Amino acid sequence: MTSTHARAIAYEPPADKAGTEADYDQIVEDLSAASVHCNFDPYVHIAWDAPEMAIVPNDERWVLDPEVDPVGKHSWYKAQPIEKQIAMGMWRQSNVAKVGLQFESILIRGLLQYASKLKNGDKRFRYVTHESKEECNHTLMFQEMVNRIGIDVPGMPRWLRIIDPLIPLFSTLTPSVFFFGVLAGEEPIDHLQKDFLRAGANVHPVMAAVMELHVAEEARHISFAHHHLRETIPSRTKPTKFALSLAMPLAMRILCGAIAKPPSDFPKEFDIPQDVWKEMFWESEDSSRFLVDVFGDVRMLAEQCDLMNPVSRRLWKSLGIYGRSSRYRSEPAYDAH
Repeated sequence: MTSTHARAIAYEPPADKAGTEADYDQIVEDLSAASVHCNFDPYVHIAWDAPEMAIVPNDERWVLDPEVDPVGKHSWYKAQPIEKQIAMGMWRQSNVAKVGLQFESILIRGLLQYASKLKNGDKRFRYVTHESKEECNHTLMFQEMVNRIGIDVPGMPRWLRIIDPLIPLFSTLTPSVFFFGVLAGEEPIDHLQKDFLRAGANVHPVMAAVMELHVAEEARHISFAHHHLRETIPSRTKPTKFALSLAMPLAMRILCGAIAKPPSDFPKEFDIPQDVWKEMFWESEDSSRFLVDVFGDVRMLAEQCDLMNPVSRRLWKSLGIYGRSSRYRSEPAYDAH
Protein backbone atom coordinates (compact mmCIF):
# COMPACT_ATOMS: atom_id res chain seq x y z
CA MET A 1 0.00 0.00 0.00
CA THR A 2 1.66 3.21 -1.11
CA SER A 3 1.12 6.69 0.26
CA THR A 4 -0.13 7.69 -3.20
CA HIS A 5 -2.93 5.12 -2.94
CA ALA A 6 -3.71 6.27 0.57
CA ARG A 7 -4.08 9.84 -0.65
CA ALA A 8 -6.43 8.65 -3.37
CA ILE A 9 -8.75 7.23 -0.70
CA ALA A 10 -8.74 10.48 1.26
CA TYR A 11 -11.60 12.15 -0.58
CA GLU A 12 -13.15 15.16 1.11
CA PRO A 13 -15.83 17.48 -0.25
CA PRO A 14 -15.21 21.23 -0.18
CA ALA A 15 -16.66 23.66 2.33
CA ASP A 16 -14.41 23.22 5.32
CA LYS A 17 -14.13 26.95 5.78
CA ALA A 18 -16.54 29.29 7.51
CA GLY A 19 -18.94 31.17 5.27
CA THR A 20 -19.26 28.59 2.51
CA GLU A 21 -22.70 27.80 1.03
CA ALA A 22 -22.29 24.12 0.12
CA ASP A 23 -25.46 22.15 0.66
CA TYR A 24 -25.20 19.89 3.70
CA ASP A 25 -27.25 17.07 2.18
CA GLN A 26 -25.04 17.11 -0.90
CA ILE A 27 -21.93 16.93 1.26
CA VAL A 28 -23.32 13.90 3.08
CA GLU A 29 -24.16 12.27 -0.28
CA ASP A 30 -20.62 12.97 -1.52
CA LEU A 31 -19.12 11.42 1.59
CA SER A 32 -21.33 8.35 1.18
CA ALA A 33 -20.28 8.01 -2.47
CA ALA A 34 -16.63 8.30 -1.48
CA SER A 35 -17.13 5.52 1.07
CA VAL A 36 -18.38 3.27 -1.73
CA HIS A 37 -15.78 4.09 -4.37
CA CYS A 38 -12.72 4.83 -2.20
CA ASN A 39 -12.40 2.31 0.60
CA PHE A 40 -10.10 -0.50 1.70
CA ASP A 41 -9.91 -3.83 3.44
CA PRO A 42 -6.93 -4.28 5.80
CA TYR A 43 -6.52 -7.90 4.68
CA VAL A 44 -6.43 -6.91 1.02
CA HIS A 45 -4.45 -3.67 1.07
CA ILE A 46 -1.86 -4.59 3.71
CA ALA A 47 0.53 -7.43 2.87
CA TRP A 48 0.80 -8.63 6.47
CA ASP A 49 2.81 -11.75 5.61
CA ALA A 50 5.32 -10.11 3.26
CA PRO A 51 8.95 -10.62 4.42
CA GLU A 52 9.52 -6.89 4.98
CA MET A 53 6.52 -6.79 7.34
CA ALA A 54 8.03 -9.28 9.78
CA ILE A 55 8.35 -8.01 13.35
CA VAL A 56 11.70 -9.08 14.76
CA PRO A 57 13.66 -8.28 17.95
CA ASN A 58 15.99 -5.27 18.18
CA ASP A 59 14.55 -3.47 15.14
CA GLU A 60 15.57 0.17 15.56
CA ARG A 61 12.63 1.36 13.46
CA TRP A 62 10.55 1.04 16.65
CA VAL A 63 12.59 3.79 18.34
CA LEU A 64 10.17 6.65 19.01
CA ASP A 65 10.64 9.63 16.72
CA PRO A 66 12.46 12.50 18.52
CA GLU A 67 10.66 15.13 16.43
CA VAL A 68 7.08 13.88 16.79
CA ASP A 69 6.37 11.64 19.78
CA PRO A 70 6.10 13.24 23.27
CA VAL A 71 8.05 10.32 24.77
CA GLY A 72 10.60 10.23 21.96
CA LYS A 73 11.32 13.93 22.36
CA HIS A 74 12.32 13.67 26.01
CA SER A 75 16.02 13.64 26.95
CA TRP A 76 15.45 10.82 29.47
CA TYR A 77 14.20 8.51 26.71
CA LYS A 78 17.07 9.45 24.40
CA ALA A 79 19.55 8.56 27.16
CA GLN A 80 18.24 4.99 27.55
CA PRO A 81 20.03 1.99 25.98
CA ILE A 82 18.89 1.34 22.43
CA GLU A 83 17.31 -1.99 23.46
CA LYS A 84 15.12 -0.19 25.99
CA GLN A 85 14.19 2.52 23.49
CA ILE A 86 13.05 -0.20 21.07
CA ALA A 87 11.06 -2.01 23.75
CA MET A 88 9.39 1.23 24.85
CA GLY A 89 8.63 2.13 21.24
CA MET A 90 7.01 -1.23 20.53
CA TRP A 91 4.93 -1.02 23.71
CA ARG A 92 3.81 2.55 23.00
CA GLN A 93 2.92 2.00 19.34
CA SER A 94 1.09 -1.21 20.18
CA ASN A 95 -0.86 0.60 22.90
CA VAL A 96 -1.74 3.47 20.55
CA ALA A 97 -3.21 0.86 18.19
CA LYS A 98 -5.14 -0.75 21.08
CA VAL A 99 -6.49 2.65 22.13
CA GLY A 100 -7.52 3.26 18.53
CA LEU A 101 -9.37 -0.07 18.49
CA GLN A 102 -11.19 0.66 21.74
CA PHE A 103 -12.14 4.17 20.67
CA GLU A 104 -13.38 2.96 17.28
CA SER A 105 -15.53 0.37 19.10
CA ILE A 106 -17.20 3.12 21.13
CA LEU A 107 -17.66 5.16 17.98
CA ILE A 108 -19.23 2.26 16.04
CA ARG A 109 -21.78 1.61 18.77
CA GLY A 110 -22.64 5.29 19.07
CA LEU A 111 -22.97 5.82 15.33
CA LEU A 112 -25.27 2.81 14.90
CA GLN A 113 -27.42 3.99 17.79
CA TYR A 114 -27.52 7.48 16.28
CA ALA A 115 -28.49 6.03 12.88
CA SER A 116 -31.30 3.97 14.42
CA LYS A 117 -33.05 7.17 15.58
CA LEU A 118 -32.90 8.99 12.22
CA LYS A 119 -36.08 9.42 10.19
CA ASN A 120 -36.72 7.56 6.98
CA GLY A 121 -35.08 9.35 4.08
CA ASP A 122 -32.41 11.07 6.22
CA LYS A 123 -29.20 11.01 4.16
CA ARG A 124 -27.09 10.78 7.29
CA PHE A 125 -28.27 7.20 7.86
CA ARG A 126 -26.35 5.92 4.86
CA TYR A 127 -23.18 7.86 5.64
CA VAL A 128 -22.90 6.97 9.34
CA THR A 129 -23.54 3.32 8.48
CA HIS A 130 -20.74 3.45 5.89
CA GLU A 131 -18.50 5.05 8.50
CA SER A 132 -19.36 2.34 11.02
CA LYS A 133 -18.33 -0.32 8.49
CA GLU A 134 -15.03 1.47 7.86
CA GLU A 135 -14.38 1.74 11.59
CA CYS A 136 -14.94 -2.02 11.89
CA ASN A 137 -12.12 -2.47 9.38
CA HIS A 138 -9.96 -0.17 11.48
CA THR A 139 -10.54 -2.31 14.58
CA LEU A 140 -9.46 -5.39 12.60
CA MET A 141 -6.35 -3.56 11.43
CA PHE A 142 -5.39 -2.25 14.87
CA GLN A 143 -5.89 -5.61 16.57
CA GLU A 144 -3.84 -7.36 13.88
CA MET A 145 -0.99 -4.94 14.54
CA VAL A 146 -1.24 -5.50 18.32
CA ASN A 147 -1.29 -9.27 17.86
CA ARG A 148 1.75 -9.24 15.59
CA ILE A 149 3.80 -7.07 17.95
CA GLY A 150 2.88 -9.55 20.66
CA ILE A 151 2.73 -7.31 23.74
CA ASP A 152 -0.32 -7.56 26.00
CA VAL A 153 -1.09 -3.83 26.22
CA PRO A 154 -4.23 -2.50 27.99
CA GLY A 155 -5.03 0.44 25.72
CA MET A 156 -7.14 3.17 27.33
CA PRO A 157 -6.84 3.97 31.05
CA ARG A 158 -8.92 1.77 33.34
CA TRP A 159 -11.48 4.46 34.24
CA LEU A 160 -12.33 4.98 30.57
CA ARG A 161 -12.64 1.24 29.94
CA ILE A 162 -15.11 1.03 32.85
CA ILE A 163 -17.43 3.74 31.50
CA ASP A 164 -17.00 2.55 27.90
CA PRO A 165 -20.55 1.03 27.69
CA LEU A 166 -22.15 4.36 28.69
CA ILE A 167 -20.42 6.66 26.20
CA PRO A 168 -22.39 5.58 23.09
CA LEU A 169 -25.61 6.69 24.83
CA PHE A 170 -24.56 10.31 24.26
CA SER A 171 -25.09 9.84 20.51
CA THR A 172 -28.86 10.08 20.98
CA LEU A 173 -29.09 11.89 24.33
CA THR A 174 -26.80 14.78 23.35
CA PRO A 175 -25.54 14.23 19.78
CA SER A 176 -23.42 17.39 19.73
CA VAL A 177 -21.48 16.26 22.81
CA PHE A 178 -21.07 12.81 21.27
CA PHE A 179 -19.53 14.33 18.14
CA PHE A 180 -17.29 16.49 20.34
CA GLY A 181 -16.10 13.19 21.78
CA VAL A 182 -15.61 11.81 18.28
CA LEU A 183 -13.27 14.69 17.45
CA ALA A 184 -11.56 14.52 20.86
CA GLY A 185 -10.64 10.92 20.09
CA GLU A 186 -9.89 11.19 16.38
CA GLU A 187 -7.96 14.47 16.26
CA PRO A 188 -5.03 13.48 18.58
CA ILE A 189 -4.42 10.13 16.83
CA ASP A 190 -4.84 11.72 13.41
CA HIS A 191 -2.50 14.57 14.37
CA LEU A 192 0.23 12.20 15.57
CA GLN A 193 -0.04 9.94 12.53
CA LYS A 194 0.01 12.83 10.06
CA ASP A 195 3.07 14.28 11.79
CA PHE A 196 4.83 10.91 11.46
CA LEU A 197 3.98 10.72 7.75
CA ARG A 198 4.90 14.35 7.06
CA ALA A 199 8.23 13.96 8.86
CA GLY A 200 9.05 10.90 6.77
CA ALA A 201 9.93 9.07 9.96
CA ASN A 202 11.74 5.75 9.56
CA VAL A 203 9.01 3.60 11.07
CA HIS A 204 8.34 -0.12 10.75
CA PRO A 205 6.40 -1.01 7.54
CA VAL A 206 3.51 -2.44 9.56
CA MET A 207 3.09 0.83 11.41
CA ALA A 208 3.49 2.86 8.21
CA ALA A 209 0.82 0.83 6.38
CA VAL A 210 -1.63 1.09 9.29
CA MET A 211 -1.09 4.86 9.60
CA GLU A 212 -1.55 5.49 5.87
CA LEU A 213 -4.81 3.61 5.68
CA HIS A 214 -6.16 5.08 8.90
CA VAL A 215 -5.31 8.69 8.00
CA ALA A 216 -6.84 8.26 4.55
CA GLU A 217 -10.28 7.20 5.77
CA GLU A 218 -10.28 9.33 8.90
CA ALA A 219 -10.23 12.39 6.63
CA ARG A 220 -13.84 11.57 5.72
CA HIS A 221 -14.87 10.79 9.28
CA ILE A 222 -13.44 13.99 10.73
CA SER A 223 -14.90 15.97 7.82
CA PHE A 224 -18.39 14.64 8.55
CA ALA A 225 -18.13 15.54 12.25
CA HIS A 226 -17.05 19.10 11.35
CA HIS A 227 -19.80 19.57 8.77
CA HIS A 228 -22.43 18.00 11.02
CA LEU A 229 -21.61 20.27 13.96
CA ARG A 230 -21.49 23.38 11.75
CA GLU A 231 -24.90 22.44 10.36
CA THR A 232 -26.65 21.62 13.65
CA ILE A 233 -25.20 23.91 16.35
CA PRO A 234 -25.91 27.43 15.00
CA SER A 235 -29.70 26.92 15.23
CA ARG A 236 -29.58 25.91 18.91
CA THR A 237 -30.80 28.29 21.64
CA LYS A 238 -28.34 30.67 23.29
CA PRO A 239 -28.31 28.76 26.63
CA THR A 240 -27.70 25.48 24.80
CA LYS A 241 -24.91 27.00 22.73
CA PHE A 242 -23.32 28.42 25.86
CA ALA A 243 -23.42 25.00 27.55
CA LEU A 244 -21.93 23.41 24.41
CA SER A 245 -19.19 26.06 24.34
CA LEU A 246 -18.04 24.79 27.75
CA ALA A 247 -18.57 21.10 26.99
CA MET A 248 -16.39 21.27 23.89
CA PRO A 249 -13.01 22.14 25.50
CA LEU A 250 -13.73 19.84 28.46
CA ALA A 251 -14.38 16.90 26.13
CA MET A 252 -11.23 17.69 24.13
CA ARG A 253 -8.91 17.91 27.12
CA ILE A 254 -10.28 14.93 29.08
CA LEU A 255 -10.37 12.52 26.15
CA CYS A 256 -7.07 13.70 24.65
CA GLY A 257 -5.38 13.01 27.99
CA ALA A 258 -6.93 9.56 28.10
CA ILE A 259 -6.09 8.69 24.50
CA ALA A 260 -2.73 10.35 23.77
CA LYS A 261 -1.15 9.65 27.17
CA PRO A 262 -0.16 6.00 27.84
CA PRO A 263 -1.78 4.33 30.86
CA SER A 264 0.03 4.00 34.18
CA ASP A 265 1.25 0.54 33.15
CA PHE A 266 3.77 2.19 30.81
CA PRO A 267 5.88 4.14 33.35
CA LYS A 268 5.72 1.17 35.73
CA GLU A 269 6.92 -1.25 33.04
CA PHE A 270 9.89 0.91 32.09
CA ASP A 271 10.74 2.59 35.43
CA ILE A 272 10.10 6.12 34.20
CA PRO A 273 10.70 8.60 37.06
CA GLN A 274 7.61 10.52 38.12
CA ASP A 275 9.08 13.94 37.32
CA VAL A 276 10.05 12.74 33.85
CA TRP A 277 6.56 11.30 33.32
CA LYS A 278 4.98 14.63 34.25
CA GLU A 279 7.23 16.45 31.81
CA MET A 280 6.35 14.02 29.02
CA PHE A 281 2.61 14.51 29.73
CA TRP A 282 2.09 17.57 29.86
CA GLU A 283 4.43 19.85 31.76
CA SER A 284 7.36 20.31 29.38
CA GLU A 285 7.30 22.99 26.70
CA ASP A 286 7.24 20.35 23.93
CA SER A 287 4.38 18.35 25.40
CA SER A 288 2.28 21.41 26.24
CA ARG A 289 2.81 22.61 22.66
CA PHE A 290 1.53 19.24 21.45
CA LEU A 291 -1.70 19.77 23.41
CA VAL A 292 -2.17 23.18 21.81
CA ASP A 293 -1.34 22.02 18.28
CA VAL A 294 -3.66 18.99 18.36
CA PHE A 295 -6.77 21.15 18.59
CA GLY A 296 -6.06 23.88 16.05
CA ASP A 297 -8.80 22.50 13.76
CA VAL A 298 -11.26 22.16 16.64
CA ARG A 299 -10.69 25.75 17.75
CA MET A 300 -11.41 26.79 14.16
CA LEU A 301 -14.63 24.75 14.34
CA ALA A 302 -15.58 26.35 17.67
CA GLU A 303 -15.29 29.79 16.08
CA GLN A 304 -17.34 28.69 13.06
CA CYS A 305 -20.08 27.34 15.37
CA ASP A 306 -20.02 30.51 17.52
CA LEU A 307 -18.81 28.52 20.53
CA MET A 308 -15.75 30.64 21.28
CA ASN A 309 -16.99 33.27 23.74
CA PRO A 310 -15.14 35.08 26.57
CA VAL A 311 -16.04 32.41 29.14
CA SER A 312 -15.29 29.39 26.96
CA ARG A 313 -12.05 31.01 25.77
CA ARG A 314 -10.89 31.27 29.40
CA LEU A 315 -11.75 27.60 29.85
CA TRP A 316 -9.73 26.63 26.76
CA LYS A 317 -6.80 28.58 28.22
CA SER A 318 -7.11 27.12 31.72
CA LEU A 319 -7.08 23.60 30.24
CA GLY A 320 -3.86 24.35 28.36
CA ILE A 321 -5.37 23.77 24.89
CA TYR A 322 -5.86 27.33 23.63
CA GLY A 323 -3.83 28.80 20.80
CA ARG A 324 -4.04 30.04 17.26
CA SER A 325 -6.87 28.41 15.29
CA SER A 326 -6.10 26.62 12.06
CA ARG A 327 -6.67 28.57 8.85
CA TYR A 328 -7.82 25.40 7.12
CA ARG A 329 -8.39 21.76 8.10
CA SER A 330 -5.26 19.69 8.70
CA GLU A 331 -2.97 22.74 8.57
CA PRO A 332 0.48 21.51 9.69
CA ALA A 333 1.41 22.82 13.12
CA TYR A 334 4.70 24.23 11.86
CA ASP A 335 2.73 26.49 9.50
CA ALA A 336 0.46 27.69 12.28
CA HIS A 337 3.22 28.95 14.60
